[in-house]
Amino acid sequence: RMDQALLLVRNELPAQGLRLAARSGACHQCLYQLLAFVPPSNGSLSKPGTAVVMVDTQHPLTLQLNGSVGDRELCKIQYHFGEFGNYSLVVKTLSTSTKTVSCDLVINEGPINSYLPILFAFLVYMGILAVLIAGHLFMKIDPVRSWVYKKLNPRETDRLINSELGSPNTTDSVSSDPTPRLWSTVSRQRLRSLDTFRGLSLIIMVFVNYGGGKYWFFKHESWNGLTVADLVFPWFVFIMGTSISLSLSSMLKWGSSKRKVLGKILWRSFLLILLGIIVVNPNYCLGPLSWDNLRIPGVLQRLGFTYLVVAALELLFTRAGAESGILETPCPALQDILPYWPQWIFILMLEVIWLCLTFLLPVPGCPRGYLGPGGIGDFGNYPNCTGGAAGYIDRLLLGENHIYQHPSSSVTYQTTMPYDPEGILGTINTIVTAFLGLQAGKIILFYKDQHKQIMSRFVIWSIAMGITSAILTKCSKEEGFIPINKNLWSISYVTTMSCFAFILLLLIYYLVDVKRLWSGAPFFYPGMNSILVYIGHEVFENYFPFKWKMQDSQSHAEHLTQNLTATTLWIIISYLLYKRKIFWKI
Repeated sequence: RMDQALLLVRNELPAQGLRLAARSGACHQCLYQLLAFVPPSNGSLSKPGTAVVMVDTQHPLTLQLNGSVGDRELCKIQYHFGEFGNYSLVVKTLSTSTKTVSCDLVINEGPINSYLPILFAFLVYMGILAVLIAGHLFMKIDPVRSWVYKKLNPRETDRLINSELGSPNTTDSVSSDPTPRLWSTVSRQRLRSLDTFRGLSLIIMVFVNYGGGKYWFFKHESWNGLTVADLVFPWFVFIMGTSISLSLSSMLKWGSSKRKVLGKILWRSFLLILLGIIVVNPNYCLGPLSWDNLRIPGVLQRLGFTYLVVAALELLFTRAGAESGILETPCPALQDILPYWPQWIFILMLEVIWLCLTFLLPVPGCPRGYLGPGGIGDFGNYPNCTGGAAGYIDRLLLGENHIYQHPSSSVTYQTTMPYDPEGILGTINTIVTAFLGLQAGKIILFYKDQHKQIMSRFVIWSIAMGITSAILTKCSKEEGFIPINKNLWSISYVTTMSCFAFILLLLIYYLVDVKRLWSGAPFFYPGMNSILVYIGHEVFENYFPFKWKMQDSQSHAEHLTQNLTATTLWIIISYLLYKRKIFWKI
């Protein structure tokens, strides 16, 4: 099967059988899992004891062979098997006097390179990009542009040529560049970099939700650490916070009362939570949706609640004249922070609550402050402690049937407890993530059109977040004070993702809004219709043309083709909606 290799174990030891166990390199402090018992040989090399097992190829494995007599460890091998490879592990005695045992791994049939489809897909998309860029450059040549426009609209061209206006030229409003004016005065009122950032996060989210070609690095990390799939949700939350700052400022400047704005905030939060519970609910796979198995937390639910808290916080403590520089502050370098000190106190209080609940709340049967996955992790000492306090709070307040039933830890760590990655406790740090995004929005407002000031502050925030992450994690995946963990939405995860978000926003802002070297396409279009694309991709996930019956379901290439096609279709749909000025706003 996909992500598996065949291993034939040959036991040439006449006196004892073998116990073959394995431990994945992705499983921290895990118990070895028994794969097979290999019987002893009958004393003849022609009839050794054999056993055939399937081994995982996604991560390096440590194989342990113990003898059945006295359960003595005979050998231990660390190896990264290749997909669809065929291997033999030969166990024999080198010397009968010393009873030295050798374990030799032999490659019978070489594995395939499962990453070639990614390279091929990359080259295809680069080819498409090259054609589009070449076409755009050709359209800047007057004769080519005139010829294309004449072919596309011959009647209008003839009318212009025969009219007293004379032949079309670049000064004519009709015959100037027929391609859409990406930098019109209307579009410049809205920062394209924000929609581009949002669209990029959303498209990666769609791709990984559709399967990501079934590659392990396009799936969520089993517990501590990061994969590509773990990047997108916090980035989406971050840019939501940035948009909150800009949109509330705009509404208040246009004369909307705070009461009216608060009503919009409450209504939008309610709709997001409602859509998450009723429309986008993964527990549909358990049968018709009913209260018995309704999943209460979720992505849209967390977005809705986070939006409510951060937007209300900004609305409550916003101060007239702060953004225009009218208010005097003791330290001008902190003019985007000091006027909002009550917000910072509120966020710090939230973080203290998260820390206290995480590390001080007693959890029955678990050590205080436990941050592990449970299951076979931590040498199997705490099998029912998945997520520590975070999991306990969700099970206590929501009930086991109303949270996510198949967490990412269930495969690698073989956990059996339900655990929700969008649970109650993690929502606190999601609010912190959005608040850091809100700070990015304030920087843009306070230093409007001062590009160097904006970018330098993005750099400073990125460095500050990076240093904080390095301290919290000790620059280690597993050994830090608070490891990076998306399931827990740990504070180190917040600071790390915010560090990346400030850097990414800086780059996009520089290319799109400062130098205007890039229009933001194609990510700009789904960024303008983010709610529609997200809900649409969830609702129509199992319908053609987003999904079809594959010839070989054990092929990364076919899965990657299907997932990239579905993701590209949503980009095309968002582009067509943009052209028709159709935007679904909540």
